[in-house]
Amino acid sequence: QAQLVESGGGLVQPGGSLRLSCAGSGFTFRNYVMSWYRQAPGKEREWVALIGPALNTNYEGSVKGRFTISKDNAKNTVYLQMNSLKVEDAAVYYCSAAFGSMRIWGQGTLVTVSS
Repeated sequence: QAQLVESGGGLVQPGGSLRLSCAGSGFTFRNYVMSWYRQAPGKEREWVALIGPALNTNYEGSVKGRFTISKDNAKNTVYLQMNSLKVEDAAVYYCSAAFGSMRIWGQGTLVTVSS
């Protein structure tokens, strides 16, 4: 059974950093486009960043230059390094894997940014 498990969320002060991890299993991880999404209370889920099988990356505008997505195919894990966090980055962060019409979602990890 294909699944994704996120970890690494928590409470951080504005300006701080966190690294999220997402471990995949039950599918051929290296072939999938891996993405991070987030959903703040009362808002729609929004795309944050992706990394493709060829290690190409792309970022949503508000996180560009602050967040870095990477992956380790040997560990079937994708990461999201988040620096210079802002209050508006607070959300539940979800990992997603996509291949053709298939999409797998993780359960999410909560990131709280507050002083």
